[in-house]
Formats: sequence, C-alpha cells, structure tokens
Amino acid sequence: MGDELTGLSRVHFANRETGDDKAENDTGDLNLDDPELEKAATRIQAAFRGHTTRKTLGKMAEGEEVIDIDLNDPEVGIAATKIQASFRGHKARREAEKAEKAKATDGELSEELQKLKTTEEKPAAEEEEDLPDLNDPEVNKAATKIQAHFKGHLVRKTLKDPKDASN
Repeated sequence: MGDELTGLSRVHFANRETGDDKAENDTGDLNLDDPELEKAATRIQAAFRGHTTRKTLGKMAEGEEVIDIDLNDPEVGIAATKIQASFRGHKARREAEKAEKAKATDGELSEELQKLKTTEEKPAAEEEEDLPDLNDPEVNKAATKIQAHFKGHLVRKTLKDPKDASN
C-alpha cells in the first residue's frame, strides 16, 4: 500500500518544499493511465468521503437536543395519563367496531340458518309424498335395471384396465 502512494507523495512533498503553487495541476512524470495510480486515487477519495461523512454526522449528533424528563413531575404524570386514556379509548373503539361487525355477521348467519330450517321443514313433508313406493313392482324392476347397468359398467371397466383388476 505504501508503494502505491509513493509517486504521489514525492510530487506533493517536492512541490510543498519548493513552494510551487502549480502543484495541484502538475502531474510531473506520473502516468495517469496507470491502474495502480487509479487505485490509489480511488482509496484517497473514499477515505476523504468517509471523513466528510463522519464529520457531518458528528455535527448532527452534537446538534441533537437531549430532553431530560423528570418522571416524578406531576405534570408529566398527568400528560402520561391523558396519552394512555386516549390510546385505551382508541383501542376500545376498534374492539367495539370489530364486535359490531361480528354481531352483524352473526345476525346474518342466524337469519340464513332460520331460513334453512323453515325451508327444510316444508319440503320434508312434500318429500314423503314424492318418494316412490318401494313395494311397487315397477319400482323394483327399475332398481334392478339400474343395478344391472352399473354392475356391467364395473365389469367392462375392469376388463379395460387389467392393472386395476389385480389390485
């Protein structure tokens, strides 16, 4: 690291000793395209930026006002009580709002449940009338045909998929 800055420092110190005011613009025998010189310049710039940032932050920290609150002061206690009361009121209003929404939802659900109960009671009597008589011979024939079709469907399905038949 010391070798990187030797060229710059020699020029700087030589110009300082001679009192040459052109030292800032005079690059002397330095090659400005040298990658080592670019690295050194980048490091110097980064160090300077860090320095200025720390200096600015230090001034900002000094400028901050330190607030010293006496917690035993009665006015502070009253102010804290007011803040707590306002927050508790806010919290209670939010909970009441949630409870009201839940109550409205419960009311809607109970109305729906009541509607379902009344609709279930009426069709139950009608369903008994609409159900076929299981002792009727035509109903037995129809049931037998349905069962036969389904059994045939199962057999055809197992014949198509021999893998499933082995399970």
